[in-house]
Amino acid sequence: MSEETAALAETTDQVDLAALQETLEYIRPALQADGGDLILLGVDGGTVNLQLVGACGGCPMSTMTLTAGIERILRDRVPGVDEVNAV
Repeated sequence: MSEETAALAETTDQVDLAALQETLEYIRPALQADGGDLILLGVDGGTVNLQLVGACGGCPMSTMTLTAGIERILRDRVPGVDEVNAV
């Protein structure tokens, strides 16, 4: 278990962290293709906190990317995810 996964395990008991990490790696290439990326800041219950960086951080479409893209994919693929926040 990586240090990041171990730290997250202390803050959540309902989100499948392995599925979360795998799904974020699935999403990441699409963001990187546009010059952006995401950073997983933590999980609080069913809420996943992310930071969009690079071109995604200042993009006016980042809210739509987050809700219509990232949140939808995480809710579909990761058990326990109820909400995704961009910090």
